[in-house]
Amino acid sequence: MPTDHKAIVRRLYEDVWNKRKLELVSDLISPSHALHDNNFPGSSVGPEAYRAQMAIYLAAFPDLHFTVEDIVAEKDKVAASWTISGTHKGELWGVRATNKKMSLDGITIHHIANGKIIDSYISSDALELMRQLGVVPALHQPKSAASR
Repeated sequence: MPTDHKAIVRRLYEDVWNKRKLELVSDLISPSHALHDNNFPGSSVGPEAYRAQMAIYLAAFPDLHFTVEDIVAEKDKVAASWTISGTHKGELWGVRATNKKMSLDGITIHHIANGKIIDSYISSDALELMRQLGVVPALHQPKSAASR
């Protein structure tokens, strides 16, 4: 069973995100799917809401690409650690295109039932993304007592 669950999640990243086969969203995402993202309050529900989230990111990063680093499955849960990369060519969260390249690590835990993803919990670092886009300055390490 976990092997099939892993295949569902791989299809989500490879076929839907990387190959832009948006017609597959309804095949993989349950009508009751809840998308939870640590950077946003609340959740969005269903395949159309998932497509809407995709549209936001693909408009901002038309060359967005997911690299799945690792997938671990246990019973009805699949954890996927990933890296996204792309070039900021469109507005994102009120930030106009910077044409800067970004690369960001994250993890998503998917809950699967009846061959579809019913919940997804995303954790990524939006502050790091804003740093890479030049919106937020990088933090500087404090001088140690020995260097004073």
